[in-house]
Amino acid sequence: MEALDKVSDSSLFTSLKKQKYHLIGAHSAVKRCKWLYEAIVNNRPCYKQKFYGIQSHRCIQMTPSLYYCTQQCLFCWRAQSGDMETQWDEMRNPNKDTPEQIIEGCLKAQEKIISGYKGNEKTNWKKFFEAQQPSQVAISLTGEPTLYEPLGDLIKSFHKRGLTTFLVTNGTLPSKLSRLSQEPSQLYVSLCAPNEDIYKKVCRPQFPNAWIKLNQTLDMLQSFNCPTAVRMTMVKNHNLGLINEYAKLIEKSNPTYIEVKAYMHIGFSNLRLSFGHMPMHQEVRDFANILAENTGYKVINEAPESRVILLSRLEKPIQLGRNT
Repeated sequence: MEALDKVSDSSLFTSLKKQKYHLIGAHSAVKRCKWLYEAIVNNRPCYKQKFYGIQSHRCIQMTPSLYYCTQQCLFCWRAQSGDMETQWDEMRNPNKDTPEQIIEGCLKAQEKIISGYKGNEKTNWKKFFEAQQPSQVAISLTGEPTLYEPLGDLIKSFHKRGLTTFLVTNGTLPSKLSRLSQEPSQLYVSLCAPNEDIYKKVCRPQFPNAWIKLNQTLDMLQSFNCPTAVRMTMVKNHNLGLINEYAKLIEKSNPTYIEVKAYMHIGFSNLRLSFGHMPMHQEVRDFANILAENTGYKVINEAPESRVILLSRLEKPIQLGRNT
């Protein structure tokens, strides 16, 4: 039985609805990002706007692989098999829906989300009207997007509509990445462990050679034409250490950027970790500074409100969008 069939009759499905997931077809979803609200109502953009120039109020946060992933990371906010007594095969995305069906669903869901700001007296009306024409898609909401077979075609179709794309992957399916028919505007690979032992404890891969596959992805990162980022989610008392080992992995992957970000105690991660596992921004900054010393990268920006540090060998990050 497919995940959707199992989840739709469960308390987990009710929980997803309460968390404001807009379900699309058999395996996709859109969810309002906190920073969409902050941008429209409080004029506070996401760190991705600060770093890369994309517009927070025009960004869609989505996934083509809502219930499916090759890992069960402790820190992930997604619903995992076994949460709230619901189980399914997380490795088998049915790939039922076409890229165009998913995109149409995303645009309709985003339109519905944006319409909710009509009644807010604090709404910035300029940004409200701009938000009705999305310009950026973060393929990062939950799950592993490379389990969606026509991912390259999905990216290509977003680009044809004039939207930039950020793709976040855990890197365990390098063959899928190498065969993308279209590169994203920016590619993120999650690196949340310095060695295989910690990787197995923190990222909890669902097949035996996942660490080897992740390293293969790191090895081929330089072959991409788009800007690349190694994204590190740091969890206190779990993976916030062994900087020399992280540095060796950075050296061979040579990404355009490194994002070092604190774990945030949200979503279904509350079932696995406590509030105390969130590092403070200063702890993330200290880690990033030492990592910079060990890699030759420089700290070029930070966003304390999101507890994230940006490192690069560039003086300034490439601006993929227009800041406002």
